[in-house]
Amino acid sequence: MNLKVTEEAAKWYKNELELSNDTPLRFYVRYGGVGGLQPGLSLAIKQVDPAEPVAEDKVEGVYFYIEEDDEWYFDGHSLTVEYDENWQEPEFKYD
Repeated sequence: MNLKVTEEAAKWYKNELELSNDTPLRFYVRYGGVGGLQPGLSLAIKQVDPAEPVAEDKVEGVYFYIEEDDEWYFDGHSLTVEYDENWQEPEFKYD
């Protein structure tokens, strides 16, 4: 699996969360939410140091990653995080 975060999406996270350079930001699976790849689950974020990342991308000085224990959620898909101009927030796309 691969993780790609566009520059526009990274800027949004950096500004909204007031992140500094080299801040780790984990995408992880949570129960509930909408628009997820798996029914009843969705992705969330948290600032925590990586343990066993399986996918990563560093954009705008922010280190985005997905841990090995969440890889099952993607079921062989890769994740691209883009910025949606209409909603003015990040959008997850699975390839």
